[in-house]
Amino acid sequence: MVMSPELDRTTVLRDEAAAAGHIARICFKTGPPTLTGVELEWTVHDAGDPTRPVDRERLRRALGRHSPVTIDPTSPAEELRHGGAVTVEPGGQVEISSAPRPSLAALILATEADIAELTALLEAAGLALGRTGIDPWRAPRPVVETPRYQAMRCVFDRRGPAGRAMMYSTAGLQVCLDAGEPRQLAQRWAAAHAVGPPLLAAFATADRHAGRHTGWASARMAAWLAIDPARTRPVWSPDRAEHDPVAAWSAYALAAPLLCVRDDGPDWTPPPGVTFADWLAGALPRPPTTEDLEYHVSTLFPPVRPRGYLEIRYLDAQPGRDWTVPLAVLAALFADPATTREALAVAAPVADRWPAAARHGLGDRPLAVAATGLFDLAVAALPRLDLPAGMHEETSRAIRRRRAAVERRHR
Repeated sequence: MVMSPELDRTTVLRDEAAAAGHIARICFKTGPPTLTGVELEWTVHDAGDPTRPVDRERLRRALGRHSPVTIDPTSPAEELRHGGAVTVEPGGQVEISSAPRPSLAALILATEADIAELTALLEAAGLALGRTGIDPWRAPRPVVETPRYQAMRCVFDRRGPAGRAMMYSTAGLQVCLDAGEPRQLAQRWAAAHAVGPPLLAAFATADRHAGRHTGWASARMAAWLAIDPARTRPVWSPDRAEHDPVAAWSAYALAAPLLCVRDDGPDWTPPPGVTFADWLAGALPRPPTTEDLEYHVSTLFPPVRPRGYLEIRYLDAQPGRDWTVPLAVLAALFADPATTREALAVAAPVADRWPAAARHGLGDRPLAVAATGLFDLAVAALPRLDLPAGMHEETSRAIRRRRAAVERRHR
């Protein structure tokens, strides 16, 4: 993905036009689609008793020099050997953010090596990575406290318990794709959203939480959908398909309520209901800066978020090496404009079925039909990814197995 150049982040913003212009500069970097990245998140458990809480100090000791500064302010926060950056989420979930690569095979091999390194660090401390998109054993519990996380909890608590479930119990798989050339952007943006419900359904792993069955195929996505639609609903949908992704995202960002207002003190909680547009209009004592806007955008969590590239956020964490399958499916669907166009057409009839995907998974027949169509397209496009023969065959078999399982379910 094309990274943003250095920008002046201290400029005071006076109006919505200036804010929208800055959003366009930082969130949509167009150019030939060449890079793919992946971010993997896991709940972390005591290897002998997965119901036992894991505290911040135990994580700090396990991660050592790779600890993020949120759990050890003195840490050098070193990357893993193959470039993955380690972060720790509010509930103690551990995440690896890969270095993006032009080769999917190189990305998979490097990320597998980083996962092995992380796994060894945790195993030495008697810890193990989770295998699902939500903690199946423990109730939500804070592990990492920062002003940002405290403000998030305060704001989310106004709407109910879903925010705590999301912050402290969920684990996702994020795939990062280049936005593409300007003429490709609208199609890639729409397709990234449209394929979301069937792929969420196909790769849902989060049906059990805190020792009970939830009634959802993805209780993780259920939590996200229940937090605050102004910051978690999809930006694109078939019934309000804004042809200009930049305009749609700018409007979304300016209309979203503030989640945090950074300050020198420990309390970053904003006044209820104040949007960034309100801040521009004078709702807070000081005017916002470009840095404030960038921070605000980082607190928006739609299923697809533009960050200079397209960050696809709707997949549950996968068990073991299964994370490579949805990664390869998405990379194949976006490997060339013709395949992306076909994927959009296949998924369009179910592009708004997010709640059904979270609730029923592939038990929802329209989603199952769309998923099988997307799997077929992915298998056909897989040669365009230039995977080594063994990796290609393994990936193709894995996708075809999933397709066959969907067909068996709906005979």
